[in-house]
Amino acid sequence: MTALDVAEVLKALPEWRRADDSRPAIARTLRFADFNAAFGFMTRVAIRADKVDHHPEWFNVYNRVEVVLTTHDAGGVTQRDLDMARFIDDVARGLVE
Repeated sequence: MTALDVAEVLKALPEWRRADDSRPAIARTLRFADFNAAFGFMTRVAIRADKVDHHPEWFNVYNRVEVVLTTHDAGGVTQRDLDMARFIDDVARGLVE
């Protein structure tokens, strides 16, 4: 997979931003009603991530989940990250169970 331009990727993903550090990655912070809802979200994403062998970097505190996506072996953001970001957005909107 070839790395994509992060600025171009973000045009298609309005909830996402450039990761806070200097590497080519995209990030999103999600807030849920409580820890149970946040953990349920993470569980749904984890199942998909395992199936497609593309795992997010994430951090959870109570109702907040911070997600970073990048394809390490490609040196940046790839189609795999776009697909995972869209899936994450769908789960967050309640479109995936």
